[in-house]
Amino acid sequence: MHRALSSLLAITAASIASAALAGERGEPASAFPNRPIRIVVGFTPGGQPDITARAISVKLAERVGQPVVIDNRPGAGGTIGSRIVAEAAPDGHTLLSVSSAHAIQPAVYAKLPYDTRRDFAGITTTLTANYMLVVPASLPVKSVQDLLTMARAKPGQLNFASAGSGSGTHFAAELLKSSAQLDVAHVPYKGIGPALIDTVAGRVQFFLTPPATLGTLVKDGKLRGLGVTGAKRTRAYSDVPTIAEAGLPGFRWETWVGMLAPAKTPRAIVQKLNREITAILRMPDVESRFVEMGAEPAPSTPAEFDKLVASEITRVGELARKAGITPQ
Repeated sequence: MHRALSSLLAITAASIASAALAGERGEPASAFPNRPIRIVVGFTPGGQPDITARAISVKLAERVGQPVVIDNRPGAGGTIGSRIVAEAAPDGHTLLSVSSAHAIQPAVYAKLPYDTRRDFAGITTTLTANYMLVVPASLPVKSVQDLLTMARAKPGQLNFASAGSGSGTHFAAELLKSSAQLDVAHVPYKGIGPALIDTVAGRVQFFLTPPATLGTLVKDGKLRGLGVTGAKRTRAYSDVPTIAEAGLPGFRWETWVGMLAPAKTPRAIVQKLNREITAILRMPDVESRFVEMGAEPAPSTPAEFDKLVASEITRVGELARKAGITPQ
């Protein structure tokens, strides 16, 4: 009888452990989502993480049967929105759409309210893109070389816009400033939208921003695109040269956007979100929309995105030191 009882207890314990494991691996994903999903964006509407999140949100809502809402929380180079998600319940219902600014934050801010590597779980990269160097139509420059010549002839007199201190747009311009040895001043804005308004108006002389944020401003002649920052031209703006071929050999800066969840989100939920978002990114109409914006869909595995973020933090840290940018 003792043996029978021991066997029964062993079987019961194994059954409980098996059920718990099944629940950990299967039930959270099968029950998810059971309420609206919130995608936090640490920048104002109109920026690349915002545009990407909105493109995904409509189709994701259709696929999972729950509303998907965008929550813009701009400020401090995206760190306000990142903190919200780092501290959110790790159940998959609060996500973060980030740009490469996420990997820039440790190089710019001496103290962050979260650990950029450890407090988030990658879901997938969503797109990759160049930045475009744009100037007001009223500025009498027609090329990258023209702008560099003007800046060198007027040290300290030209200003460049950014979407905020520590943003990708700030860092790209600082890299240009350092690479070309320019004496130009930084004017930070609270998002890409306000920065574009002042660039069009001529209150700042140049701005480096993702093509996705430009709408028809270049095509309508309100801004002039001088060059793109990547190793090759952007499909949507094939007539705009790279900055490297247009006057600054070796210059390169590329951006990416991706989706993150809080670090302790169950892997089953992370994998489910990855499958759904990856399927959306592979839809022809989504690809066409991204290409029109000057970007390319870039689905990845969660592990690949985690690896990208870690490597970018290291790479950007090295670039920051070379550009003389120190954490504040």
